[in-house]
Amino acid sequence: MSAGRVTQTPTRLSCDQLLAAADDLAALLADVVDGGSSLGFLAPLDRAAAADWWRGLAPAVVDGRLAVWAARDAERVTGTVSVGFVDKPNGRHRAEILKLMVHSSARGRGLARTLLAAAEQAAAEAGVTLLILDTETGSPAESLYRSDGWTAAGVIPDYAADPAGALHPTTLFFKKVVGSRAPQPDPALQ
Repeated sequence: MSAGRVTQTPTRLSCDQLLAAADDLAALLADVVDGGSSLGFLAPLDRAAAADWWRGLAPAVVDGRLAVWAARDAERVTGTVSVGFVDKPNGRHRAEILKLMVHSSARGRGLARTLLAAAEQAAAEAGVTLLILDTETGSPAESLYRSDGWTAAGVIPDYAADPAGALHPTTLFFKKVVGSRAPQPDPALQ
């Protein structure tokens, strides 16, 4: 792949696609964790365990609590992002951006912004008006979110361990979603 902006279009994965891509997503997760990113895993990350973790997300994808996107080049999954939807009646207007990752070989070309935009658009189309996320304070991801219009809500000290096990603070962010429609009532609750 040549340098410059990435033009890969992220694809929202169905449950079957998620299961089929679990090994490729595990390789991406291992690359990102081994590169020092704090994503809830410690290094070295066992690829079989990582693939099992991805497969374990299938029920949440099936029931609509989680949406997962992946971008690929000719060789591998180069990036992913997820949106976790709230299923409580008082929280259907909000969702959480989860596990935004870009392979080390694909960084610096706009893929993270492309993935984030896809997630934000899908959340808006689902009626979400507020997005939240957290990221390691001082990380490159924090800079991305700030430059993409996210607002820092605060910092929590010693929130999560990095892949080596050292505790770091995390910054909580929120973003009001533009162009959202009102959340639709759940017919099962009426």
